[in-house]
Amino acid sequence: MHQFSPSRRPSRRPSRAAFTLIEIVLVITIIAVLGAATIYLIKGNVDVAKETRVESDIKNITTQLKVYEARNLQPPTHEQGLTALVTKPSIEPVPERWTQLLEEVPKDAWNREFQYQYPAKRSKADYDVFSLGRDGVESADDIGNWKTARAE
Repeated sequence: MHQFSPSRRPSRRPSRAAFTLIEIVLVITIIAVLGAATIYLIKGNVDVAKETRVESDIKNITTQLKVYEARNLQPPTHEQGLTALVTKPSIEPVPERWTQLLEEVPKDAWNREFQYQYPAKRSKADYDVFSLGRDGVESADDIGNWKTARAE
């Protein structure tokens, strides 16, 4: 008869710490859901940031238009547009005391030209300066000096 010594135990299979396929799939699913939620929240912040930038640009353009008007006794005509802040207009009335007020006319956050309307149709100012917004067409999402003037 063979006896086992107390110091020797029968060998067992070493236990391995491992993840099952279900655990791995569950963790990947949770990470995907959290990632999608984060992207959704960040996208909303990007839209707000774009609108804030446009409002700031409109205030800057409006300030430069006021300087233009102070020097030339009237704002640029609709035909002269915002380019009158960058290059001297050649269309009547040609300003006598013209100076360059902007390096270039800024584009809105969606890389489109700002719109200029003189005389104003939407705001209480003499002119409208606005962005066509995300959709790029004149609609309710436009951002203009009629909105920024109310906030002041």
